[in-house]
Amino acid sequence: MVQLNHAIAVIGGGFYGCSVAEYLAKQGAEVILFEQASDLMTRASYNNQARLHNGYHYPRSFSTAYRSRLNFSRFLHDYRPAIATNFVKLYAIARLSSKVSSRQFEYFCQNIEAPFTPARTSFADLFSPRLIAAVYETQEYAFDAAVLRRLLAERLAKAGVKIRLDTPIEQIISSISPAPMQVIDHQGNSTPVEYVFNCTYSGLNGVVGITPTQLKLKHEITELSLIQLPPELENIAVTVMDGPFFSFMPFPDRGLSTFTHVRYTPHAAWIEAANDGLNPYEMLKNCDRATNFGYMIRDAQRYIPCLETATHQDSLFEIKTVLVRNEGDDGRPILFEVDANEPRIVSMLGSKIDNIYDAYTAIDDYFKH
Repeated sequence: MVQLNHAIAVIGGGFYGCSVAEYLAKQGAEVILFEQASDLMTRASYNNQARLHNGYHYPRSFSTAYRSRLNFSRFLHDYRPAIATNFVKLYAIARLSSKVSSRQFEYFCQNIEAPFTPARTSFADLFSPRLIAAVYETQEYAFDAAVLRRLLAERLAKAGVKIRLDTPIEQIISSISPAPMQVIDHQGNSTPVEYVFNCTYSGLNGVVGITPTQLKLKHEITELSLIQLPPELENIAVTVMDGPFFSFMPFPDRGLSTFTHVRYTPHAAWIEAANDGLNPYEMLKNCDRATNFGYMIRDAQRYIPCLETATHQDSLFEIKTVLVRNEGDDGRPILFEVDANEPRIVSMLGSKIDNIYDAYTAIDDYFKH
């Protein structure tokens, strides 16, 4: 951790933006956090599976899995009031179309030192033995996004971060260092700062004056179904590995479970191109929100027959953004990119909540050099 004495703007009030703002302020910076919505953490930080990863999900990306293992206990300690642990998390390996076998999954878990045991009979019997090769009990938790929002708001206040809600940023005007940059909001107000941290997730390349990222981004319009599980699956979460399968996890804020399917959760996808004119949030706003839940559940109940009685309660639609280079291995590293034209601007993209600690390390390295 380095000692800072700078005026810094953080753009984006999701989990990453809030965490980065607090981290910088605790090191002495004067931080202003800009968020275009009327509250913090209302977009992708809320509309997601709420999974606190422990590595199991990434057998094709050892580095991502290992970082999740290293960060798991730390995140649990730092945000314990927001973490739900009162359920059993099962990982199941499909007999067909899986990119990892049960033997490979066990070897992988041993390598990253992730705890697992063969599932008890009462759990294993929930699955179709014709389609599922093995079922494991693991250690993985969920977070309550509403509680997490409250914790971060309290920490931001304690750290002295100034928060400006309902304030979209239109432009960053650079000047020759050490003269300050100007952050221009939607009403034309100008705020002088020495550094800018762009944490706008899917809107990363949408601010005039910030150079588009060199690494290509892929956007998806996704549907997160919220369901009521049947009694047989009460306090159980499941992920079927590793391919075109499904997962359900507790969603503590609503008292329901999220339900996602690799094939049917994405409703549209595209790779961002320079000057393509496609604003991800406008695309989301105008998308058809007819649910794919019927397709999801009909496929899933082949693997877990009692899912036939699960009921659809709601669907949350959101933009998911990932690095194109990790499409093949499903890795989820952070993007930490210094602007090619203005080295005082940094763009950051985090796709998993627990790798925020890797972002802190990158921030320290940035200010040391």
